[in-house]
Amino acid sequence: TLGRALVGLAPMTSGRVFFNAKELHHQNGKSSNHAMKMQLIFQDPYSSLHPRKQVRDLVGEGLLINGLARVEELDEKVLDILEKVGLGVDHLYRYPHEFSGGQRQRISLARALILKPELIILDEPTSALDVSVQAQILNLMKKLQNELGLTYLFISHDLVVVYHLSDKVGVMYLGRLVEWADNKT
Repeated sequence: TLGRALVGLAPMTSGRVFFNAKELHHQNGKSSNHAMKMQLIFQDPYSSLHPRKQVRDLVGEGLLINGLARVEELDEKVLDILEKVGLGVDHLYRYPHEFSGGQRQRISLARALILKPELIILDEPTSALDVSVQAQILNLMKKLQNELGLTYLFISHDLVVVYHLSDKVGVMYLGRLVEWADNKT
């Protein structure tokens, strides 16, 4: 709910959210124009990827919608971001059902990264993956965070995963932040 509310996919019932010192949501429930600066990666990559779209279109759609690329540039831009997440040219024209869970999560990550966001909201992004693939995805996210200067809002019930990826940890209970601390404390 928190991740969805931050990007305007769910209504906020109370409180205020600020991003870059500007209020994100107005009282009428409409989100202000921060969509490209924030991206959300869902828990289940299979259900968040359109089954009839190829990877090229899934990842590149945001560029076209926002006027950041022309159709003739799309393959090159999508391929560049796919390589950053460990995929390649042979993945460009395939469909989501042709990939493993870890590969689908890499596609979701590429789709978020292509718009060069300042904040990526990760909603339980590794819970649907087996332990070895989970470690690969977490290490990839940590590497990309360092290379690209990303900020993550990582939502998880798995404290080991939270510890691995987070600098600060907040604990929520019944929709309220009840605890906040540095990871090392």
